[in-house]
Amino acid sequence: MKRAQEISARIPHNFTLGVATSSWQIEGSSSSRGKSIWDDFAETPGNVVDGATADPACDHLNHIPEDLDLLSGLGANAYRFSLSWPRVIPEGTGKISRSGLGVYDRIVDGALERGLTPFATLYHWDLPSALQEKGGWLSPDSHQWFSEYAHVVGEHFADRVEHVATLNEPWVSAFLGYAAGIHAPGEQNPAASLEVFYRLMVASGHGIRALRAAGVKNPGLVLNLTTIIAEDEDIVPTSTIIDGLQNRIFLDLLANRGIPDDIVAATSSITDWSFVTSEGLAMAAEPITWLGINYYTPTRVASLSKNAGKIVGQDASVYPGVSNVSFVPRSPRTAMGWEIHAPSLTQTLLTTASRLPGVPLYVTENGAAFDDTVTETGIHDENRVDYYASHISAALDALDQGVDLRGYFAWSLFDNLEWAEGWTKRFGIIRVDAWSQIRTPKDSALFLREIFSTAR
Repeated sequence: MKRAQEISARIPHNFTLGVATSSWQIEGSSSSRGKSIWDDFAETPGNVVDGATADPACDHLNHIPEDLDLLSGLGANAYRFSLSWPRVIPEGTGKISRSGLGVYDRIVDGALERGLTPFATLYHWDLPSALQEKGGWLSPDSHQWFSEYAHVVGEHFADRVEHVATLNEPWVSAFLGYAAGIHAPGEQNPAASLEVFYRLMVASGHGIRALRAAGVKNPGLVLNLTTIIAEDEDIVPTSTIIDGLQNRIFLDLLANRGIPDDIVAATSSITDWSFVTSEGLAMAAEPITWLGINYYTPTRVASLSKNAGKIVGQDASVYPGVSNVSFVPRSPRTAMGWEIHAPSLTQTLLTTASRLPGVPLYVTENGAAFDDTVTETGIHDENRVDYYASHISAALDALDQGVDLRGYFAWSLFDNLEWAEGWTKRFGIIRVDAWSQIRTPKDSALFLREIFSTAR
């Protein structure tokens, strides 16, 4: 594949190339861990499109060696995965599950044996149900719970895992979970969503400190950042607020600039921000050694009303204080309704580097859901191949323009539980049949294998 060879020729020799997964989406075996808010959310009819639950998912816990072999067979040099908090500490605090830690020993040791550098994420949205009953991320104690968990994991794995992220996409936890209500815990309370955002970032700071104290060399954070595109002049002020709620509130906290004044003003009718303290702001600015960026699509907005159909996660309800805006993704679009526009990844990386200078960046998730067709000759997902080709190239364009980009992770290794979309949306480069658990590499896996295997 000439295209793959041209891309791999641009990749530095020390570049991290991997694939990402998350615990709730692939593990299965929920009876061997504590319950999470996603288990509770999925039990309510209608919350998950097809009624899928955490079992069997991809039954990963019973296929760890096989799955790691598939990953190493791609020529990747890294694996990004998340730990399940209720698997490690079933009640969220207190007694530690040694068998739970043992699951991740198998994953970490298996990855290392295959030459894969493990990148671990502490929290990918599956809060222990026992902690939700105590207030969840709205509790003033949430940072203490998270710090305890971070220290347990850090102390156990610091000798083998150098890169540990505290949170994955706190924007999703806060705004899809508490404003729009389309993710766990399913609340529709804009004021609560803003407080949860803040408490998540404070907890992350405490987690960074706990990881560092436990000996983890490179603690970091993963955010879903993107480029906001205004289609007309009238929508520019609104697009600026959307950019603030999507991107700047996180980067400003990390850079010790506090919560942006325009966001405080735009949300003044929703909250008075009285939960913010100087101590909390200082903790949210705890230095990180790297930042992961999950990028999928730009957010394109217009002032004129237009019905663009379903766009997962793009709706005024996820941006407290925003109204009179239309989300207008252009074609081509993915099965999620998301616009495919690779230059926005380059712009997102450039903008992030300018807003948070001096922090190395990784693309920690990037991929696309399409309606794959299984044929006798394979799964020929050319649209996904095109997506990866254009977006890896776009990431390398940012590197060429001076961004300190250290690596790229494709999302995802497997078709899996796509949260509220269940099995109806497939991001994997390897197809998983939920019933037979047969794994079938798609053409996109073969394409990435050529890039990963031949990168200098």
